[in-house]
Amino acid sequence: MIGATRAFATLVGAALAGLLIWVAAQIGDGTTGGYWATYGIIAGAGIVLAVAQWRGSRGNPLAMFLVTFIPVLVAVSWVAIAAQPEGNWFRDHVTSWSSSIAIDSVVGDLAEYVGVLAFGLGIIFGLTFEPAMLRRKRRVRAGAGAVPATTSSTAALPAGEPAPAYERTAADEPTAAERRELGSRPVVDRQEAEREDVVRR
Repeated sequence: MIGATRAFATLVGAALAGLLIWVAAQIGDGTTGGYWATYGIIAGAGIVLAVAQWRGSRGNPLAMFLVTFIPVLVAVSWVAIAAQPEGNWFRDHVTSWSSSIAIDSVVGDLAEYVGVLAFGLGIIFGLTFEPAMLRRKRRVRAGAGAVPATTSSTAALPAGEPAPAYERTAADEPTAAERRELGSRPVVDRQEAEREDVVRR
């Protein structure tokens, strides 16, 4: 899962989590069974949001911000403004718009768990800054401190072609011309040459 796919998966996970929170609001926590069912479903909403991140080690932070965080921010802010305890210009307009598009009952149900929605919004925002982005920054900083070695032999290389590896053992070996010159000379025994020199004297 790479690129913008992670952003869309997170958006779908956030939408499903919001749907589960709305379902939990329909049950209510007035009874023991309803209490455990309500908060069990809310816990399941968190699991859905976490599952959306599987195999998402690489992604697109800009897409995460634009495709995922901004829509979730709008939805959570809509519910949070409508759930304000005191009326004001913002609350009056949001509740009026909600009634006009027939979502006032949904907004009212989700308002009971505005704290959970705010918590989920913080998680989505944190997921925007993924670890892979931080690792890329560290690699860039580490590479900026390295000083490349330049020689006259590598300066003429075409762009994109790596420089040849330098091997000290190969450089110390005699050249082909030196080997041919040594091979043409006769092998002379030093001790034999000294004895011949004594005899001549």
